[in-house]
Amino acid sequence: MTRGVLRIYLGAAPGVGKTVAMLGEGRRRLDRGTDVVVGYVDTHGRPHTAAALDGLEVVPCRSIEHRGTAFEEMDTAAIIARRPQVALVDELAHTNVPGSTHDKRWQDVHDLLAAGIDVISTVNIQHLESLNDATLSITGVVQRETVPDAVVRAADQIELVDMSPEALRRRMAHGNVYAAQKVDAALANYFRLGNLSALRELALLWLADRVEENLDRYRSDHSITGTWPTRTRVVVALSGGPEGATLLRRAARLALAGNAGELHAVYVARADGLTDSSGAQIDRLRRLTADLGGTFHTVGGNDAAAAVLDYARAVNAQHVIIGLGRSPRWRSMLRPSTGERIIAGSGEDIDVHVVTHELARSTPPPRPGAALPGRRVAQGAVLAVVMPCLLTLGLQQLGRPSLPVIVQLYLLVTVLIALVGGLWPAIAAGVISSLLINWYFTSPLGTLTIADGENAFALLLFVAVGAVVSAVVHRSARRAAAVTASAHEVRALAELSHSMLSSTDQLALLVDRAAEMFGQTSVAVVCRVGDEHELVAATGEFPADPVAGASRTIERVDDDHHLVLVGPPVPADRQRLLSAYAAHAAAVLNRRRLQRLAESAEGLERDNRARTALLSAVSHDLRTPLAGIKAAVGSLRSTEVTFDPSDEAELLEAIEQSADRLDALIDNLLAMSRLQVGGLVADPRPVDLAEVIESEVRALPEPSRVEWTLGPDARRVVADPGLLDRVLGNVLENALRFQPAAGPVRVSTGRIGDRVLLRVVDQGPGVPAAAMETIFRPFQRYGDTPSGDGVGLGLAVARGFAEAMGATLAAEDTPGGGVTMVVSLQAHDGRPTYE
Repeated sequence: MTRGVLRIYLGAAPGVGKTVAMLGEGRRRLDRGTDVVVGYVDTHGRPHTAAALDGLEVVPCRSIEHRGTAFEEMDTAAIIARRPQVALVDELAHTNVPGSTHDKRWQDVHDLLAAGIDVISTVNIQHLESLNDATLSITGVVQRETVPDAVVRAADQIELVDMSPEALRRRMAHGNVYAAQKVDAALANYFRLGNLSALRELALLWLADRVEENLDRYRSDHSITGTWPTRTRVVVALSGGPEGATLLRRAARLALAGNAGELHAVYVARADGLTDSSGAQIDRLRRLTADLGGTFHTVGGNDAAAAVLDYARAVNAQHVIIGLGRSPRWRSMLRPSTGERIIAGSGEDIDVHVVTHELARSTPPPRPGAALPGRRVAQGAVLAVVMPCLLTLGLQQLGRPSLPVIVQLYLLVTVLIALVGGLWPAIAAGVISSLLINWYFTSPLGTLTIADGENAFALLLFVAVGAVVSAVVHRSARRAAAVTASAHEVRALAELSHSMLSSTDQLALLVDRAAEMFGQTSVAVVCRVGDEHELVAATGEFPADPVAGASRTIERVDDDHHLVLVGPPVPADRQRLLSAYAAHAAAVLNRRRLQRLAESAEGLERDNRARTALLSAVSHDLRTPLAGIKAAVGSLRSTEVTFDPSDEAELLEAIEQSADRLDALIDNLLAMSRLQVGGLVADPRPVDLAEVIESEVRALPEPSRVEWTLGPDARRVVADPGLLDRVLGNVLENALRFQPAAGPVRVSTGRIGDRVLLRVVDQGPGVPAAAMETIFRPFQRYGDTPSGDGVGLGLAVARGFAEAMGATLAAEDTPGGGVTMVVSLQAHDGRPTYE
């Protein structure tokens, strides 16, 4: 069975007319003889939408009951059984009522498509899943009904239904979108000009991206490699040099001048991994590209020109920005520069812009440093003098072989000297060898003249071959040295990264490794605070001002931090490695900042939750006793009812209980505030537990529900009497709240070592092990405690007071069910004294 075709009318905003457009398309097809039915349409009470339904067959919806209310949903099974050619289905992002076959209407549409039925549907731009956050930030309205972007992108046809914000607001003012009583509120909130303009731009950009996807697919399917003048795309060819910033800014201006232009920065990395650019410079160009709204891309290849052009054609770019070459003009005569090769290969479809800059042809590129150590060059120089002379003596003894053999032997000596000493010793050896061959082995002998022209050519060829071979050897040695240095840097950085991952103090490890790597006596990460500098991490000795003094190498880490090295200057060829160490330090410092921000955010979130819980709890729990007091006082003051003495006493008792409850609540709130700000000071002294327990039990509303016993050696403790009263009172109140009426709460004491354990045991529902600590948090009420029965501060205050006087409060399971609160106090063995 052939799958149906999906066509979607995408609305830029509610009320632009996408439903009417869908119905109009259905009517046109019906007039052409197509079998069309309306699967679902919600007119929202709009007369012109209802009028567009006239003459179209509507498949009745099915009724689904949910929570005592009947809802109407699209009857997908009935539509499939009817088997029309086209079904009109409104509101693709709609969420179905629980009990439906699918959760979402777009899933019902998939069933229709699978049955071979073409579907025409509608959806607004704010309902796309990927744009949910964007539309929330624009309109401030949470869109709870969304549709995955993939569903809409998979549509065979997408047509945008658009309208200018001013025209849409006029439609609303005329009552064509909402009822009259809702128009003013809608125009002042969701349908503001700014909101509608932003939604319209989102819709246009989203649809433009879908058009771009289809265009790329079409070009790929038809093997089209040339560029087409659609959206302006500018590619910047970066060499990694300082002129890259100038090129990027010029390219950004060109991209912004086009139709929603795109900026692509391309850096071509050599396939062998070698580069003349520092990692810090590449990072700066990457950040600048992001600041300019572009994207940075690193591509590999030995031919930079071909790589840039291949990338430009791959992204369908019309412009390539290159910088004016820095090499001298005579060098381009020998080999075209990268820019010249880009211009030559651009063809007619890519415009190449050559941008001048302050470094253009002003200074030659830095010459590569010596590839061989001085010791080897000196050895080569000695051999350049000695070996040709020794070979000459040897050939004199052998009876002077033919000139071609002699030349080959001297050439072999020159190559060996090139392998040892590099370019210049090899050239010197070639010149000396040519003079010796001319003097001793070329007629006329004993002179520097050559009679045979062929011999003269052979000598010249010998010198040329020697120079070429020595140059190749020198270049290979330089490449080998660069590869070795790069491998050393990579290995050093890999070891540093691996060690830092397992280190608890990463900056300390970094400065230690930096001191070892660069041979420094002291290394530090320094932070600038005003006009002074402070050490963040250091190894070795530093004076009061760590950046002052000689023998300092200072590498920037970020705006406020520097890496300071005390010792011999860092060689130029190790500057890149030093920059990498500074980048590692920046990453560590940034991670620390992020951790502090996360901790701060977590603390703020925790405080916000506490405040929210406090406001929520206090607003209700303060209201309950106040309402009771107000009701009782109002009854007593009423002149319409006469109360007998017992009724008055009952009302007065209710007022007193509510006032006591209010007093206890405020007392707990104040106590928690004192604990949180650290304003609580304990005064531990010897205390007799018998007096404390007896006093607290007598103060309870139902003292008969508490039984208590004291161990013979567990009566005297060291505690703050006032705080201990509060701890025991809160714990007893909590136990009585959960203790069944059939049994008493039991209080007992026992001694273990130098600690006295005061246990308050209830046999209530108990607490799971995972929640044993949760019950001590502020504003936490465990289980189904009725609202108004405290704000959840009793146990939190009790634990805070206990810890303030050196005691502990913990919860344990009661055998057989319930919770046992254990207060651990310091025992006192001396004679108790009381004030």
